[in-house]
Amino acid sequence: MRTRVMNEKFFNTAGPVIPEDHYMVDPLRRVDYDEIISLIDRQRYFVLHAPRQTGKTTSLLAMVKKINGDGKYHCAYMNVEAAQTARNDVNAGMKAILYEFERSVEGIIESASLAKSIPSIIEDVSGHVALRKVLSDCCESLAKPLVLFIDEIDALVGDVLVSVLRQLRTGYTDRPRSFPISVMLCGVRDVRDYRIRQSDGEIITGGSCFNIKAESLRLGDFSQDEIRELYEQHTEATGQTFDEGVYPKVWLLTHGQPWLTNALVNRATSKIPEGWDRKNNITVDIMEQAAEALILERATHLDQLTDKLREERVRRVIAPMAAGEPWPNDSEKPLVDDIQYAIDLGLIRRDDGKSLVISNDIYMEIIPRELTAIMQDNLVFRAEQPWYVSGGKIDMPKLLRDFQQFFRENAGSWLGDYEYKEAGFQLMLQAFLQRVVNGGGWIGREYALGSGRVDLLVRWRYPKGEPRSRQGEQRIVLELKTIRKNRSPDAVIAEGLEQIARYADASDAGEAHLVVCDERSNRSWDEKIYEREKMIAGRDIKVWGL
Repeated sequence: MRTRVMNEKFFNTAGPVIPEDHYMVDPLRRVDYDEIISLIDRQRYFVLHAPRQTGKTTSLLAMVKKINGDGKYHCAYMNVEAAQTARNDVNAGMKAILYEFERSVEGIIESASLAKSIPSIIEDVSGHVALRKVLSDCCESLAKPLVLFIDEIDALVGDVLVSVLRQLRTGYTDRPRSFPISVMLCGVRDVRDYRIRQSDGEIITGGSCFNIKAESLRLGDFSQDEIRELYEQHTEATGQTFDEGVYPKVWLLTHGQPWLTNALVNRATSKIPEGWDRKNNITVDIMEQAAEALILERATHLDQLTDKLREERVRRVIAPMAAGEPWPNDSEKPLVDDIQYAIDLGLIRRDDGKSLVISNDIYMEIIPRELTAIMQDNLVFRAEQPWYVSGGKIDMPKLLRDFQQFFRENAGSWLGDYEYKEAGFQLMLQAFLQRVVNGGGWIGREYALGSGRVDLLVRWRYPKGEPRSRQGEQRIVLELKTIRKNRSPDAVIAEGLEQIARYADASDAGEAHLVVCDERSNRSWDEKIYEREKMIAGRDIKVWGL
């Protein structure tokens, strides 16, 4: 039976955190507040950036409250997202921005007169100088210097964004008496990544418009300790505890991404039946159910993330990673910028400060699912569970034989125009597997840049329809490797056999399959398609050629 404590707080998954309603990590601890105050004291203009739904707005609002409370400065927050639709209409965009500024300085100055004057300001001096004039007039009327936080700055596009940045730049020399002493621009990307196209088609980079920027700060994800602190607030309020294994599991699934961290536990404690009763512990199994549900329902956060996969800059970074191949070195400098862009979006991260990997296990699952969504839909007629499931378990050899034939018949037409063709075979096989596993299992994926392989762990619960507590789990590992013209096929297979034997042992898998795609143009399909058995370290491994 579902129970809930009256006035119980909950885990936030939409909008800024409200302390009275939500469990939360202190937002001022998530930024280097001392560094920010130091920048303000030194009259600097700077950037704070982080991926979407990481708590930027919550942290900004907390800083505004503290700065105003300390009494040294006036601090105002404004969100300029409403001006996004104006695009190249500077007057319309500036009108929306100035109305937002008027709202943001309520209580600091008499804003009613400002609201009435906005249309005339636009008419008299035009939108190209209106922001500078309003900020100048405001600062001259204040007894203390003004600090201004501008949120969602990179939602602006075209001439409106150019105009905002240039008006801030031209007013910069008038600070602090006649212009804000410090301005923070906050968004998903650093200012260097603003690719601004003016109405005449000219592209201007953000840095050239706003090179007064002194620092670029990044809002970090939750640490492991902060995840524990957040979840223990629920335990303290309700008495419901978390098994110790939950914390490392959540770290693997989210790597501290704030929205994922909150969404997982919110689902576990409020939407999964076993978690409704506060007398029941939250277990690793409940958390895994929550993760599966989040992935299947394609929550807004995940949709926003996967939308970025269609961008060419992101494709150039993610496609080699999804194939386990190194990045090409023929255009090194632009790719460096694209890599940093993908980091800023939260898609990838540096593992222990060195190698680059997909940010967390949920994103590892989401990315190939989204890249192969159309493939999966087209496979509905072929990859159906009854065909591949025998005695409640997946018959992987039967499935892979059918995939061999399917790949032979369709690889040319399916992959010819595919954007992610560098990882075409790997993603095509994952789409085939996903159609079978959906609703009854989970595919864990490991792909690291330059590793030369993609590892998959298929976990299948059986018999279907039984409670999870009475189900067994089938664990099958697959390793995907590619033979290219500059590599010996024997060496690729030998390396793959050693790698999959280690992976199978580490994963406690009952089956291991090495799938090798031969991309050499001088090989016929009869030479490419084969099925072999190898014994490595006492383990039977099947090798499948494509």
